[in-house]
Amino acid sequence: MTHLVVVGASLAGLRAVEAVRGDGFDGTVTLVGAEEHLPYDRPPLSKEYLAADECPDPRYREHATFADDLDVELVLGTPASALDTSARTVTVGDRSISYDGLVIATGAHARALPGTEGLAGVHVVRTLDDAIGLRGALRDGNRKVTVVGAGFIGSEVAAVARSLDLEVTILEALDTPLVRAIGERMGRALTRLHERHGTEVRTGVAVDEVLHDDGRVRAVRLGDGTELDTDLLVVGIGAQPTTGWLEGSGLTVDDGVVADARLAAAPGVYVAGDVARWPNALFDDVLDGPMRLEHWTSAAEQGRYAARNAVDPENAKAYETVPYFWSDWYASRVQFVGVAAGDHVEVVAGDDADGGPFTALYRANDRIVGALAVDMRAEVMKYRRLIGRREGWDAALALAAERREQAAAKAAEAKAAAAETTAQDGARA
Repeated sequence: MTHLVVVGASLAGLRAVEAVRGDGFDGTVTLVGAEEHLPYDRPPLSKEYLAADECPDPRYREHATFADDLDVELVLGTPASALDTSARTVTVGDRSISYDGLVIATGAHARALPGTEGLAGVHVVRTLDDAIGLRGALRDGNRKVTVVGAGFIGSEVAAVARSLDLEVTILEALDTPLVRAIGERMGRALTRLHERHGTEVRTGVAVDEVLHDDGRVRAVRLGDGTELDTDLLVVGIGAQPTTGWLEGSGLTVDDGVVADARLAAAPGVYVAGDVARWPNALFDDVLDGPMRLEHWTSAAEQGRYAARNAVDPENAKAYETVPYFWSDWYASRVQFVGVAAGDHVEVVAGDDADGGPFTALYRANDRIVGALAVDMRAEVMKYRRLIGRREGWDAALALAAERREQAAAKAAEAKAAAAETTAQDGARA
């Protein structure tokens, strides 16, 4: 094994090259990226990056790190266009790059809303350039913002727009936002979080047409004929795995690149990040088939696994994980671990009636398979460990009871301390 090629200058791609160099791999490493930018942190682009008064630098590493510390050849600014698994070559522009081991980490790209191509005032948030454009538009005198899609990206953008005192309306085609990601009850709970902050959420509505004047958006016409005036239209209707360049490669592509438990898609070819669809053995009794994740944590983990397996295939290790993601809405932190599958959801701390704070657990096959927390940051990782050990439902409820007792004791201590302080202040007076 002398040459590792990583296609995708993403978090997964960065972790891939860091992992093998950290392990002592002394062969050639080439990192290919479609964008001109060095690998950068994507999650803040729809949150902190939009909200900050000054643009933070989202890059993970500087050029010198790749050239000196990692000894990586960077091929940036041109996407890979073809893969020949028989010849073991990747085509990038007019160049053919040979590999012994290949990691595909090309991620996903934002879905476009039909009829909005080329319209000014229409934005998606996936890349750094997307975020730069939207950040300026939010501060350019526009007052009315319409967000199509009540998923996590759309919700984060809506929250930032409200923090800038803009009028925000979210349009969601489903009757309950996020029902596929976290279930119906929790989807309703997070909708109330929006409403509590003055964001209007319209559900069960379809966008029939985007109206414009001289190439700039001015309104959205809904399926019932209603016209909603808008200055900015943000499209957050999900992402598609970037797999078009793999046509004719012989890889199995089905909402991502299909791989085995070791993230292998073909001899010498491994996948990582948003593009990877693989069987997660931890949930083989819960899910019907392989999973694909668009989470920061799993992308970082998969990048390391895929690269190590690529350079040492005879000792390749299976990858399984308890998915974890977080999302910041307004001043609230939303966290989720596991999967939103099963037959029962139970709120075990707090109250979901007004959007939080609360913690909810998901049950399937009499085991805990997921946990959602809003503004209870210390909770979800406790349950992540239970999920990873395939613990039963009773164990999860026992932990929940223990956590409630601990919280009550802490609250009682704080109350007693406050009372003592008040008494001392009174005595001094």
